[in-house]
Amino acid sequence: MDRDTVKILKTELLCLGAKVSGADVDRGRKAGAGPAAGGMFIFEGTVANVPTQSWFVSQSPYSVYNISSEYKSERQRRYVLTKDGERITEISVPIARFQKLKTRDGIPYYKIALLHGADCLATTTIQTCVYWNTPKRCKFCAIELSLLNNATIAKKTPEQLAEVAEAAKRLDKVTHVTLTTGTTATPDKGINYLAETAKAIKEATGLPIHVQFEPPDDLKMIDTLHEVVDTVGIHIESFEPAVLQRIAKCKSDIPFERYVAAWKRAVEIFGDTQVSTYVIAGIGESDESIIEGSRIAVELGVYPFIVPLRPIPGSMLEKEKPPEPARMQHLYEQVADILHDFGMQWSKNKAGCVRCRACSGLPDFEY
Repeated sequence: MDRDTVKILKTELLCLGAKVSGADVDRGRKAGAGPAAGGMFIFEGTVANVPTQSWFVSQSPYSVYNISSEYKSERQRRYVLTKDGERITEISVPIARFQKLKTRDGIPYYKIALLHGADCLATTTIQTCVYWNTPKRCKFCAIELSLLNNATIAKKTPEQLAEVAEAAKRLDKVTHVTLTTGTTATPDKGINYLAETAKAIKEATGLPIHVQFEPPDDLKMIDTLHEVVDTVGIHIESFEPAVLQRIAKCKSDIPFERYVAAWKRAVEIFGDTQVSTYVIAGIGESDESIIEGSRIAVELGVYPFIVPLRPIPGSMLEKEKPPEPARMQHLYEQVADILHDFGMQWSKNKAGCVRCRACSGLPDFEY
């Protein structure tokens, strides 16, 4: 399968999802701070976080079937991806051995951190958010649903995360770490705790670490991450104020200028391509806002990680539908050209969502 075919296939899977009923496939986490309700599919040199649990998946032409019986060894266990019943390609689904263990205090590792993509360890350090029970809550987010499902714990300690990270590196060859957090009520927005947990992981494993946080009022807070973190994500979600006002009031209350200032400060500290921002397509914005907003970000040295809306069951947008694949393909093509013009590539990123690539097709369109 050539690269053009692969990137189009990945885009369709990100938008349409795949039916996995009866396929003995891990359907992924049900909720969380990022694009949940999906399973990780590795195929043809790329990786995709494919929707498997949302309502629209039943309408997808894609299905996954277990074909392990075609192989003699469990080590060769494989799945096949079909479209309208036609075999497209084989896929593999990563299975993390570390997730079967428990911490010294008896908590299952999977409640502490999970394998994302092919080789990224990811967790939400603080699984609560100051905006959750307020009108400012992000409607696409499902951060506290994980607690209701008993799939995680409210706050992971640095010691727990260091223990799990060491096991993930040793058993599953994890190569980088992503730490996010719900915004806290403290002035640092949760940055201090991210720094504390990152320090423990770094000392235990030496792995590159990515952290995500809301722009702080005091930009000096970003400086505290310098010694223990390799990349950061400061997520704007949409470049249209009216969209943010409707979808993520807490984001719209932050002036765009403060995002720009935080991006600039972070790029000064961590370098070009080591700072990223999530951009969600499918929440009412125009193509032009995504393209031109991404240009602004790229000019500052920030990678715009563009993802289609993921309507997570239980979230306030659970009944919505992702954008059409053709629209996402257009956006990816346009922004990939901008990245090329400024010499920015996902492969230069050291850790985090950009390095993982699973939730966005943009890195695949760079080629």
